[in-house]
Amino acid sequence: MDTDLIRLFHSLLRWLVLLSVGTAGTMALLGYLRKSPIIVWHRSVSIVAMITCHIQLVVGLIFYAFRYKAYGAMTGRGFQSTMGATVQRFWKYEHIAMMIIAIALVTIGRIVSKKAKTEEGKQLRVAIFYLLALVIMLFYIPWPFREVIGRGWL
Repeated sequence: MDTDLIRLFHSLLRWLVLLSVGTAGTMALLGYLRKSPIIVWHRSVSIVAMITCHIQLVVGLIFYAFRYKAYGAMTGRGFQSTMGATVQRFWKYEHIAMMIIAIALVTIGRIVSKKAKTEEGKQLRVAIFYLLALVIMLFYIPWPFREVIGRGWL
């Protein structure tokens, strides 16, 4: 399997994830602040956001498995040597752990919003969990201006 193709799909899907999570969180926050009812479109966006996050997670885990299986076989490096290098530590541990936490927050936000009694409570829960997840995602995406990445926007 070609890891470049998986990485390209993972990188392109990131934009859909950011857009859907940001839109769902913002719409929920605005709905809460305006005390407006939840419409079908708002609910659909939060579901699409959760689904795209889970697809991104699966694609990322596939990429991670192929990438680090080949990386470990080539270098023979263990845990200790990887923790010392900032770039390797970011890719192998920090990025994946924080993205799993962010996706878990999106999922938890969707679940707890369904259990809320009022529409304001539902909107507030989606807003908090989704926007917190969005902040984590934005911070742990390997943007080109960060020192932990050696490639471009894709």
